[in-house]
Amino acid sequence: MIRYLGIGYGIALIALGLVGYFATGRASMTALIPSAFGLLIGICGFLALKENLRKHAMHVAVLLSVVAMGGAGHRVVKSGVLTGGEAAFPAAVIAQSVMVLLSLIFLAFAIKSFIDARRNQD
Repeated sequence: MIRYLGIGYGIALIALGLVGYFATGRASMTALIPSAFGLLIGICGFLALKENLRKHAMHVAVLLSVVAMGGAGHRVVKSGVLTGGEAAFPAAVIAQSVMVLLSLIFLAFAIKSFIDARRNQD
């Protein structure tokens, strides 16, 4: 189950990056950062379809999602919007906030999957 969620999460991040890039008139290549994470996480999801790679691939996907969430979350906090300020680049803050939300959802499901796998192992 988590393998397919990893693939879906990767696709969602790729779409987020592409939408952000083209919606802002291709103003900045940094808008594609979610797409880079999405590509790597999607690859991990596909690798996890092979039983012998599943555990390692999904752990790498989770690590990447933690890095993605941390980086995007840091930028959201630094923008000042959480304290009532106005962002210099509102589209970037929206994309970063969506990236944090998607990452949190993926992490919650991944952690639950890891716990269930450990319980079923016994």
